[in-house]
Order: sequence, then C-alpha cells, then structure tokens
Amino acid sequence: MNLEQQIISAIQQGFKVLFDHEVGIEDLGLQPTRKEFEGTYTFVMFPFLKVTKMAPEASGSKLGEYLVAQSDVVTGFNVVKGFLNLSVSETSWIGIFEKLYSNPSLGQLPSNGQKVMVEYSSPNTNKPLHLGHLRNNFLGYSVSEILKANGYEVTKANLVNDRGIHICKSMVAYQHFGNGETPTSSGLKGDHLAGKYYVIFDKEYKKQIAELVDQGLSEEDAKKQAPLLVEAQDMLRKWEANDTEVVALWKQMNEWVYAGFDATYKKMGVDFDKFYFESDTYLLGKDIVEEGLSKGVFFKKENGSVWVDLSAEGLDEKLVLRGDGTSVYITQDMGTCDLKFNDFGFDKSIYVVGNEQDYHFDVLFKIMRKLGRPYGDGLYHLSYGMVDLPTGKMKSREGTVVDADDLMSEMIETAETHTKELGKIEGFSTEEAKALYETLGLGALKYFLLKVDPKKRMLFNPKESIEFQGNTGPFIQYSHARIASILRKAEQIGVDYQHGFAGIDHLEDAERDLIIILNDFEKKIRQAGDEFSPALLAQYLFDLAKEYNRFYADLSIFNESDNKVQAFRVALSSLTAKTIKSGMKLLGINVPDRM
Repeated sequence: MNLEQQIISAIQQGFKVLFDHEVGIEDLGLQPTRKEFEGTYTFVMFPFLKVTKMAPEASGSKLGEYLVAQSDVVTGFNVVKGFLNLSVSETSWIGIFEKLYSNPSLGQLPSNGQKVMVEYSSPNTNKPLHLGHLRNNFLGYSVSEILKANGYEVTKANLVNDRGIHICKSMVAYQHFGNGETPTSSGLKGDHLAGKYYVIFDKEYKKQIAELVDQGLSEEDAKKQAPLLVEAQDMLRKWEANDTEVVALWKQMNEWVYAGFDATYKKMGVDFDKFYFESDTYLLGKDIVEEGLSKGVFFKKENGSVWVDLSAEGLDEKLVLRGDGTSVYITQDMGTCDLKFNDFGFDKSIYVVGNEQDYHFDVLFKIMRKLGRPYGDGLYHLSYGMVDLPTGKMKSREGTVVDADDLMSEMIETAETHTKELGKIEGFSTEEAKALYETLGLGALKYFLLKVDPKKRMLFNPKESIEFQGNTGPFIQYSHARIASILRKAEQIGVDYQHGFAGIDHLEDAERDLIIILNDFEKKIRQAGDEFSPALLAQYLFDLAKEYNRFYADLSIFNESDNKVQAFRVALSSLTAKTIKSGMKLLGINVPDRM
C-alpha cells in the first residue's frame, strides 16, 4: 500500500468511527496541496457534508484530529474553508525515498495480462514523410512505450497505403519522365524520388487540363479526360488484373520508397513489430458485408449497394459496399480489423490517425460493435490535431509540405549552432559532438511535438524548441547532464551514495519537495497510459527538472560537511537522473551524460 492509499484508508476508517458511515475507497481521493498552503495532500470535505452533518471547517478539523491521532503518516493538518490540508511525517518521505531508490524496475509496472495493438505512421508510398507524420510517429511510438510501462503486451503496427490511384500517378510520371533514373543515379532517397514524380505528375496534369480547357472543354470534363489521369486509371486497372509489367514497376518503386522510409524511421528512432499492406488488405471485408446482411445489421438498396443505418447511434446511413460489388474504404477497414484481431488477439486496438478521420473511425467502431465483435469495445481512435509552422521558418522541398528528413536535419544543425554559441562542448571529440547535436536536435523536436495534448492543433516553433530554458527537451536533457556530472564528481571524491545515507532522519524543504514529485512518477505513467497522452508525462518531467534545479540552487552538495547528508543528496540526485532518463525514454528521447 503506497502513501496515498494509506492516508485514504485512514480517512475511510475515520468516516466509519467519527460519523458512522461507510465510504467506498473509489469515492475518496487526494490532490496536491496548493503551494500557498502548508501540507502535502488535500482532502476536499464538501462532497461529504451530508454525512458529517457539520460545517466544512468543523468537519475538516474533526477528521484532521482523528488522522493525526490514528495514522502513522499524518503529522499535522490545517483547514481552509472545506479543504483539509495534511502534512506527512519526514519518516514516511525518507521511507518512500529508500523504496524508490532501491527499486530496480522503477517506471515499469507489473504485467496486466492484456494485449494492445498501436497502429501508427500509415504512410503512402508515393511521397516522403512530412511534419504531420513526425507528430504521428512520435505519438504512436511514445504511447506504445508508455503502455508497455503500464504492463501491456504491445504490438506496434504500420498499415502502409501502397496501392491506389495516387501510387499509379507517380508510376505513370516515372514512365514518361524518369529516363531510368534510380536512387543511386539521382542521389535521392527512394521516397524522395517517388515524391518527385508525384509532383511532376501534378504539374503535367495541370498543363494538360489547361490545354483541354483552351480547346473548349469545361474544367470539370478536362480534369476527367486529361490523358495522364486516364493513363493512371488504366494502370490501376492493370495492377488489379496483375499485369506483369505494371506490377514489376510497382514493386521496384515501392522497394525504393521502403528503403527511404527505413532510413527516416531509423533517424526518428521509431520501430514496428508488424507491417500490413493495403495491397494485401484492399479486398478484405466483403465476407463481413455478407455476415452483416444475414444478421440484419446491414441492408441493401434497389441498386444493390449495401448500407448500415447508424441513425440510432447519432450518425446517418453509411455505404459499406457499392452496387457493382466494389469496396469502399470502410469495407477493407472492417476486414483489416478482423485480420489484426485474428493475428494478435488484442484487448485494445489504438489507431493513431489525424482528426480529419474522426467521423470515419466513429462509423467503423460502431459497425464492429453492432456486428458483436469481441474486441469492439477496445477500439480507440487516438485523434490528433495538425501541426503548423511559423511562416517562412523552414524550407520545404515542394513548397507546400515540410519534409520530415529536412526538418530533422535542420533541427540537428540548429542544435549544433546553439550549443556552440553556449560553449557546451568543451572536451568533446568530433564524433561525441555530432552525437550530442543529434540527441539535442531530435530531443527538442520530439519533446515539442509531444508536450502538447494530442487533440490540440499546434504551432511548432523550431527556434523556441531548442532553448535550454523553459519547457523544452534540451532543458530536461541539460538537467540530466548536470546530475551526471555531479555523480562523476561524487565517484571521484569517494562519496558512498549507494549506502552512505543510512539513518538519515531529517529533510530540508527542497529535499522533501523533490521526493514528493519523484514519488509521482509511476502515477503519471498510469495517467499517461489511461489517457493515451505523452503530454502528461512530458509535463511531469519538466516539473521534475525544475524541482531538481531548485533543490540544486537551495542546497549545497559538495560543501556539505555532514557525510551522511552529502551522500543522501547525491543519492537523491541519482534517483532524479534515473527517473528523468526512464521518463524521457518513454517519450523516445535520449538524454546525454555530458554537455
């Protein structure tokens, strides 16, 4: 039983003894005491005044006196209106520190026996990854790692959109304008090469539309009749018919793109356990349409098309199969749902997809529940907002989309410039300095994209993200490097911080406050896992780094004359570094030992 649970249990007992009333543990909770009041935890009396039949202040005082008398951990209290502020004994905080310090699996909760699939990234194979993909990948990876820390067995999945008219557009443009160009001959990454021809297609297609309009066609007809588009549509039909030449080109260009994606994923620091490809899944789901018709979940219209009526669920009618028997997106998504469950038997399945798809996933999940799928209630859309950039801050390869590779490279360059300006690389070899710039640049980028609630649209400011002060990745990374330096010095002068603090019996305010926030680490991991929000963990790590820097400013470590206190402060620093490193790892961010 942890400290909060001990206090809540004592409060529950207090209600029984003082007011002859049984209160369920689930109805009792503590919150941190506000900084301007004395105390660590606050219990709000207002919801229980019907039970106490007393004024808020009197109720709080009576319960506070009981807790001081009966609990081993509560040493004092004060009541502000209906808020009972509780002070906790120093002995309790020292005990908590020792428990945290000796925990070899700090930040890893026990297995809960549940399986979860997190599907993220889901790129198209006709262009490189962009800024929006960065938010998607960092979110998907971090949520996966946080769920692992919560005791889930996690499968990271990537459903690659490798077929369709957009892929054929790149292929047609390559046939016409490629002249046998390859990634090797062009010096371009494979995904950038495919993207180049997607842009060329668009440019040439617009030219053809303009020519047809000049010849007297309406713009609408010109868009449909432009030879390049007709050719791309014909290519898609040939691909579906397994035409040898078309399939060979498709495979070749996709291989180039996958090699490019692999390099980008590696630089991002994300990975996957399972890849699904739409070329394998696009025909799935038609058997589910038949099942839905037989169960009365779907209905047929006169033209043979199949629909689901979700008006009782607050939506409308939704097409699930066209009259000519061809699939729509929802058809294959239903089939892929079943495929993933059959492969992995998950309890939860999380789709990390932008908020423009909110309606689509609402429909999909409601359909799967209506069909009685055992996993229906475990489906969740982790919907996130778009990322904007301050105008003109970043170069873009195509003029409209900010390329992920470009942005990561520019962040590393910015980290190099900023670090050199601050003189933080004394004594570094060229390789060590290069590794540090990458750690700082990517850490700044990831932290800035993850610290915002996923649901919110956000503005990414590269300059602000790289600062060593404020709520940034480099500030937290620098705090870790500072502690690592302290630990090295402690080793050099022979401070026994592993065991030398035994018998410590008094805490300064800054020491106690640091232990209080360190004690919240696993609670924050649970909250971040429950809400699928790395932002909660990012805020915690920023608060922890700030609290450590206050401790460092308030109390001397190496000028402390009492060896036991010195060893304790080094040990407290060590636990803070371990917590920062463990927490940042869950965000996919490395922390340096030297800066």
